[in-house]
Amino acid sequence: MPPVPQFTSDLEIVAIGEGLRDLTLPKSAWTHAAHFAAALWLLTLHPKADAANVMPPLIRAYNESTGVANTGSSGYHETITQASLRAACAFLGKHSHLPLHAVCNELLASPLGNSGWLLDYWSRALLFSPEARAVWTEPDLRPFPYPLAE
Repeated sequence: MPPVPQFTSDLEIVAIGEGLRDLTLPKSAWTHAAHFAAALWLLTLHPKADAANVMPPLIRAYNESTGVANTGSSGYHETITQASLRAACAFLGKHSHLPLHAVCNELLASPLGNSGWLLDYWSRALLFSPEARAVWTEPDLRPFPYPLAE
């Protein structure tokens, strides 16, 4: 049986993206699915390179607005953000014929929908290190298949 779609309209994706931007998204709504929905929303508004520069301050501001400190052990995570944007961009490129909510549902039904997907590329120790939170850190288990933003 196929998974039940997470989103039923593009308006749901837009609401997550705008809620992140406007700092109105409830903290409980900032889920793994919402992270990818926001990434896809942002990628429809900005070229990949711009999205890679726009997303970090959005997440940092959102974290602060919900009482989450951006430190070496909590809050914003550069490697996870950039890896997720790169994966979302590649996925969007292959599914651009679909409505945005359908792209997000397909992404969430793929291995990227598993919140531990990055552990196929990074060891837990490296991925959750203060360094990987602060700056892009290359994976230590196998090469990352999604290219840098152009």
